[in-house]
Amino acid sequence: MTVMAERTSQMQVEEFEEIASKAPETVMLEFVDGRIGVKSMPDGDHDTITMWLLRQCIQARPDLDLHPERGLRVGSYRNGRARADGALAPVAHFAGQGEWADPEGVLMVVEVTSYDEDTDRRDRVEKPPAYAAAGVPVYLLIDRDSCTVVVHSCPDREGARYRDVHTARFGEAVTLPEPVGIELETDVLKNYVR
Repeated sequence: MTVMAERTSQMQVEEFEEIASKAPETVMLEFVDGRIGVKSMPDGDHDTITMWLLRQCIQARPDLDLHPERGLRVGSYRNGRARADGALAPVAHFAGQGEWADPEGVLMVVEVTSYDEDTDRRDRVEKPPAYAAAGVPVYLLIDRDSCTVVVHSCPDREGARYRDVHTARFGEAVTLPEPVGIELETDVLKNYVR
């Protein structure tokens, strides 16, 4: 952790993990950019989108699994903890790993926006640099507020950013670049927004 991150961090990562391990099942906690956050429990439309994507991934790439609600060590020097709505990795990749897995080998992380006050900061601002710094090749944001699919790719670990960002409206075809290599038809997503 950098000196600046130590000064602005609410707590040490070990303290966060202790708190998170004692949280009730109805509470999902994350620790991104030195701050603890409560991740909203997904609504039915959120879950439906996650399951739709899971089916798309399995059909296109049976060699991969999309793991819902996967805890990952992310951010500078991996001192963050994010619970991705989905983490795409080779079959059995997370076997033997604990609640907070190393992101090495993860091909894509997925976030589906929730209708809460923190979604902008969490999914659009804090997580892209955290996932890029962790070296995750693709970050897929399904944004229900703007009815868009945003594909972040080509992570620059040192700059903690994705060099390529492509935005498509719901209804447009979206290509998830290599190493994912999946084409998504997103018209169905229009059914799962307010």
